[in-house]
Amino acid sequence: MPENDILLEVKNLKMWFPITQGIIFQRHIGDIKAVDGLNFSVRRGETLGLVGESGCGKTTTGRAILQLYRPTEGDVYFEGQNLCKLKGEPLRRMRRKMQMIFQDPYASLNPRMTVGDIVSEPLEVHHILKGKALRERVMDLLEVVGLNRYFVNRYPHEFSGGQRQRIGVARALAVQPDFIVCDEPISALDVSIQAQIINLLEELQAEFHLTYLFIAHDLSVVKHISDRVAVMYLGKIVELPTRAKLYENPLHPYTQALLSAVPIPDPVVEEKRQRIILPGDVPSPANPPKGCNFHPRCPVKIAGTCDVDEPEFIDVGGEHWVACHRVK
Repeated sequence: MPENDILLEVKNLKMWFPITQGIIFQRHIGDIKAVDGLNFSVRRGETLGLVGESGCGKTTTGRAILQLYRPTEGDVYFEGQNLCKLKGEPLRRMRRKMQMIFQDPYASLNPRMTVGDIVSEPLEVHHILKGKALRERVMDLLEVVGLNRYFVNRYPHEFSGGQRQRIGVARALAVQPDFIVCDEPISALDVSIQAQIINLLEELQAEFHLTYLFIAHDLSVVKHISDRVAVMYLGKIVELPTRAKLYENPLHPYTQALLSAVPIPDPVVEEKRQRIILPGDVPSPANPPKGCNFHPRCPVKIAGTCDVDEPEFIDVGGEHWVACHRVK
């Protein structure tokens, strides 16, 4: 991967939330290891999918990258600048280049603000436009995301979920960012609307040369939109291949189990396919297992190795990274 092609680089990113005990004198008794040592990079113009079960740390990763949460440890390099070392005005200037589309279109829009106020807020905060030019820009943005330009004076409660998410997309586009974290932008929407939002995101990426980190549960959606896919389990990335390799040759047992749960629209293939059922539940991030995080549920674990040593995250060839003792 050429150095000048990398827009975002994450090195040993950790986001631990402290567990305290006591009401007056609080003692630090442990940590919830929501994100625990991530290493990956995102090329300019690509979409990196981030998938995994609920609670594995996907959203926390996106927020820590944008510095909405200040990471416990590690570095996030954006265009060569370490965001973790920035604060105040320099960080505020960098925020213009990075935006987020939130998961819940009902909670992410202020119900007391009109659509025009919501979309124009980033432009005002960054002192980009004002007056008539600002209003015209907001109306243009609404048209870009497929809404009527004269919706500027309406309030969020007057719109459907899909329309609200389009408003959220318009707000993210307002400051002309290079990088957008899409935090499960379609999971709260009807299935019929999901495809429209995915197509809109792809059209906007082509038109404005955007780079996405696309967080999702649905592997079929990730297959449609992503160039590469990072599979996350209990705060760690266990596999990071290209889209084609993930679906043709998944190497990590957890990835294989996830893919076995995705329905295939072919009854003959579906009937012959073997479903991998994982035993037990996801361990607590406050007390992750020793060795490989996945070993308590792994159907092919090696006793004395997987439960003792943490696997290295290695490139097995052709930009296919995996953390598993069985893969060399």
